[in-house]
Amino acid sequence: MNQTVFAPLPVTLLSGFLGAGKTTVLNQLLNNADGLRFAVVENEFGAVNIDSQLISRNSGGIIELTNGCVCCTVNADLVRGLLDLAERRASGELSFDWIVIETTGLADPGAVAQTFFAAPELRDSFMLDGIVVVVDAVHAQQQLNEHVVVQRQVGFADRLLLSKCDLVESDVIAVLSERLNHINPRAPQQRLERGRAEPGSLLGIGGFNLDTSLLASETNIRSATRFIPRATPATGSFGRSKRAVAHSDEISSFLLEAGEVDLEKIGAFVQSMIDEFGEALLRYKGILAIPNEDRKLIFQGVQRVAGFDFGEVWVAAERRISRIVIIGKHLPETRLRNEFLSAAGIADVT
Repeated sequence: MNQTVFAPLPVTLLSGFLGAGKTTVLNQLLNNADGLRFAVVENEFGAVNIDSQLISRNSGGIIELTNGCVCCTVNADLVRGLLDLAERRASGELSFDWIVIETTGLADPGAVAQTFFAAPELRDSFMLDGIVVVVDAVHAQQQLNEHVVVQRQVGFADRLLLSKCDLVESDVIAVLSERLNHINPRAPQQRLERGRAEPGSLLGIGGFNLDTSLLASETNIRSATRFIPRATPATGSFGRSKRAVAHSDEISSFLLEAGEVDLEKIGAFVQSMIDEFGEALLRYKGILAIPNEDRKLIFQGVQRVAGFDFGEVWVAAERRISRIVIIGKHLPETRLRNEFLSAAGIADVT
């Protein structure tokens, strides 16, 4: 008897602060699924999860993780819940194509993301596709000022959904959009229409693929290589920094660039950065040009969890440039830039 072999289950992490409109976005996704069936994992503080009672039942199943929080590198309840879903799907008890995890508004998405890579039992059966964060356009400025977790949610995002835009003036949205872009320039922003995102924009993001697109404006074709952490964190490369306008947010991002880099030296630099600032590093992703290597070395990480692989070949007319985008909390950009420049063999230009 032939046993059915399932491909890794894609997972979307839906995050956002309290009252941002995550459940509305989720219901719109479930009710406009174009034939896809979803399993929903709900996480909330307290013994009773009110939000789960509001979710459309047009899905393959709902698992509630109540009276807990997704705040550990490996969350045992989340791992058990996901494995249970996979077993029920394999047995035919449930039928679904995609998993959506809706976190509590107070959750740090990084902890959930790390679970998929730090828990060995999840690596082969599940594929984290992307982190989607809903931002309340009415209250976001105040929330960003008062709650660091909101800044962290924005910093971890692969997609930013702006809700309640009909309740504020366009110039207010423009200011908010600029601030969000300063925190995380690699996450495309989208204004919601009655809680509904653009069709197809929330799935198939490939946010944890090892591909050549670093910034939101880049449209390179994605490689099919999945982000799977290695025992030794990825080697990386950085260079001259392009600094955005200074802002008071604790979370910010910057881009470092160089030409071809020595893998051993840059690897030592990246390892030291992870060792010292691992908890403050939200997301980082790099493309490295290695001497005498025709392929691009691509890596990315979430805090202390990093992975790398070789990607597509550098084309003849393409400039061999190494680039890294770093998003983190209170990182010493000038110091990191100078250390990188030194590792890359470039004199300090500041």
